[in-house]
Amino acid sequence: MRLFKIASLAALLAALSPAAQAVDLLTVPTSGNDSLPVADSGFDWNGFYAGVYGVAQGSTVGGGQLGLGLDVGANARFEFVLVGGEVAIQALGGGAGTTAYVEGVGKAGIALTDNAIAYGAVGLGTALGGPSETDLLAGGGVDLALADNLSVGARYLHGFPVTGANPKNQFTIGANFHF
Repeated sequence: MRLFKIASLAALLAALSPAAQAVDLLTVPTSGNDSLPVADSGFDWNGFYAGVYGVAQGSTVGGGQLGLGLDVGANARFEFVLVGGEVAIQALGGGAGTTAYVEGVGKAGIALTDNAIAYGAVGLGTALGGPSETDLLAGGGVDLALADNLSVGARYLHGFPVTGANPKNQFTIGANFHF
């Protein structure tokens, strides 16, 4: 009987031994640089940019106008907060005739993702030629990075008249190259 117990114990140990070795074969390294994925850090919103945009502007006094514009600006991103400034000039035609409009805005917002930002904007705009008008501007926009140095964006600004009596709503869609 003693021989039977020893043989049974030896058979049991032999049967369990491959299972124990199989568990050891499934080990996965949990640290080390080779096991970490390489991730793109996203778009760099910091620095200068310049671009072009299309504009639609409407008011109850001056009617609707369409035009094209050029902008230059700079952004600084701190973690998820973005601040910046921009100067733009646009040529407008339609409703109230042909005119040019120049504006300067400051903006502050947040990074929605590494490649998208949303911001509020305030500034001052003035008409060049035509009726003399100066407006306080307030609104906001969204920009989306398409490539390493290229972004597209849409913005809405409302003009509150300081001089003149022509409140306006301005919508822009454009593209910027980032330096």
